[in-house]
Amino acid sequence: MERRDFMKKSAVAAAAFGFPTIVPASVFGKNAPSNKINIGQIGCGRIARDHDLPGTWRHDVARIVAVSDVDSKRMADGKKYIEEYYTKKMGSPYLDVKQYGDYREMLLNKDIDAVIISTPDHWHSQPAMEAALAGKHIYVQKPTSLTIKEGRQLVEVVNKTGVVLQLGTQQRSSEQFRIAAELVRNGRIGKLHTVRIGLPGDPSGPDAPPMPIPSSLNYEMWLGSTPEIPYSEIGVHPQNDYSRPGWLRHENYGAGMITGWGQHHFDSAAWGMDTELTGPRYIEAVAEFPRSGFWNVHGDFMVKAEYDNGVMMLTSGGYPNGIRYEGTEGWIWVSRGNYVASSSDPVAQGNNAKALDASDPKILTSQLGENEIHLTRSDEHHGNWLEAIQGNAELLSPVEIGHRACSVCLISHIAMKMGRKLAWDPVKEEFINDPEANSHLSRPQRRPWGTDYVKV
Repeated sequence: MERRDFMKKSAVAAAAFGFPTIVPASVFGKNAPSNKINIGQIGCGRIARDHDLPGTWRHDVARIVAVSDVDSKRMADGKKYIEEYYTKKMGSPYLDVKQYGDYREMLLNKDIDAVIISTPDHWHSQPAMEAALAGKHIYVQKPTSLTIKEGRQLVEVVNKTGVVLQLGTQQRSSEQFRIAAELVRNGRIGKLHTVRIGLPGDPSGPDAPPMPIPSSLNYEMWLGSTPEIPYSEIGVHPQNDYSRPGWLRHENYGAGMITGWGQHHFDSAAWGMDTELTGPRYIEAVAEFPRSGFWNVHGDFMVKAEYDNGVMMLTSGGYPNGIRYEGTEGWIWVSRGNYVASSSDPVAQGNNAKALDASDPKILTSQLGENEIHLTRSDEHHGNWLEAIQGNAELLSPVEIGHRACSVCLISHIAMKMGRKLAWDPVKEEFINDPEANSHLSRPQRRPWGTDYVKV
């Protein structure tokens, strides 16, 4: 038997019996296991399947070796999904993806170098902190945190451990958002004075009577640090498909579109405004909230934020979905165009097709000089993370920048609740002389879950 046939059949046999498949580097060449970044996937739902897994495994340096989910049905689907991809890519089964019902057990596996966290919003900061403390590099979906306090706790742990953490604000890896920010930063529309941001919205929903907890779901762990309430399918995720989950529309687990898409647009806007490491000085908002039904996140809204550099940022569901920079000599519009991160994104592509526009077409064809501001380029956000882990690229969305963008979302939501103008101190990360508003900078956490109970 020729050597290559022997090695191929050995790999198939090992996979069939569930053994780890370890073969010499010469078999795979540049794809040798020793050249890979071994990655564990935490959360196997919609955004993992549609976005994070495909965005990661397309890069040869990545190898997805483990999955974790509190829903064993979704976890098994995730394992199958990954193994089928690699079988098709390699021509034969060569990987047995490990399953962990508790992600903390995954973090104990010293063979895993990094994790992707694609969980509901209330399960972002804690596993990211624990992964950092375990020495794992991290790609975590936005929003960075559920509260300002959680976000700062995460920043401190990541800075302490030195791991590479990338926020899933993938608009930074879309060419049009970088071009728009560069043109604004280099004065192509004169002095910037106003930024208008449009976000999609969520409608209210029906009541949600208690239901039996599915046998596959560890509902206690799914709730985590949030209040204990009876299970209902529209409050968690669909049991029979991977459509848009109901937790997105309940304040126990997030804040609706102001955090859901808000961190994307606030992050991109800050890139152009040169305010990535600070925040607004004043913020005020009005919003409608549902009066009935289980889903209780904001509906129509308007947020006004004022920055020390004189820029006013207006955000509303009434604006087209995207960002419009307005200066003394013109304007630039940027959006995702026809790009979608998930098949169930709540925005019609046809209404959002123009990705980059300006008051004068010459603005967009303007060439940047050698001594002007050139922002970091990236072709793909997960790829930028992997290259940063290898030390070959500048990280586009590090934790401090992610926290600052998320903070704008969170204080906007607080302003919706307060219904009055608030003064914000971006250095101390607190409202000025306003104990009532400051009481919303953290939430009670249900033991034993939550960032307050992570041993740092």
